[in-house]
Amino acid sequence: MNPDIYREIKRRILFLEYAPGQILNENSLAREFGVSRTPMREVLYRLSWEQLARIIARTGTMVTQIEFQTMMHTYQTRLGIEGEVGRLCAELATDRHLDRIRTIRESCARLMDKKDPGALVEIDRRFRRMLHETAGNPVLKSVSDQLYTLTFRLWYVTLDKGEWQDEVREMLDEIDTTLAGMEARNSRETSRARREALMRHFERIRAKYLGVPGNVRL
Repeated sequence: MNPDIYREIKRRILFLEYAPGQILNENSLAREFGVSRTPMREVLYRLSWEQLARIIARTGTMVTQIEFQTMMHTYQTRLGIEGEVGRLCAELATDRHLDRIRTIRESCARLMDKKDPGALVEIDRRFRRMLHETAGNPVLKSVSDQLYTLTFRLWYVTLDKGEWQDEVREMLDEIDTTLAGMEARNSRETSRARREALMRHFERIRAKYLGVPGNVRL
């Protein structure tokens, strides 16, 4: 599989440059990227395996829809994963890990008066990478990343709905509560902070996506 083509098509799907339900033409994509159909087919099969696309016989490859019920189930699964990441982070964090998270927090705070969704997404990714590095479990990271990918589009499509500063404050609060637990070496509190941050995140998205109050827990 061509990793560069895979990353670019995946990026287009995640950032909604390819809309949910859009048909991706294998021949057109092969011409665009200057490759034969075989490597393009390998990329599309990989995206299908990741549930970002769906192979339809005699039609082509369709970008999967954002199905809220599926997203809810995915968030429910993420709760246990995030809790375990938090526990390991509290037990294994070094001063270097804590310092790097503080640096990420400073970068996030600078977005309070500068609306930049792409920058906020990158802050989120940097923070997650740092947590995974601290936890030191590659299998846990792989599962966490896959589940995160499945829910990313739902977050991104709602990112412009509501007040920008509220989004930044929520990110800062997530970083602060996680960091506090890690600094105290309190695995229970850090695990709880990770789960509660994810539940608040889901509730905000649901309120914006469905237009209903976000007060029902996962």
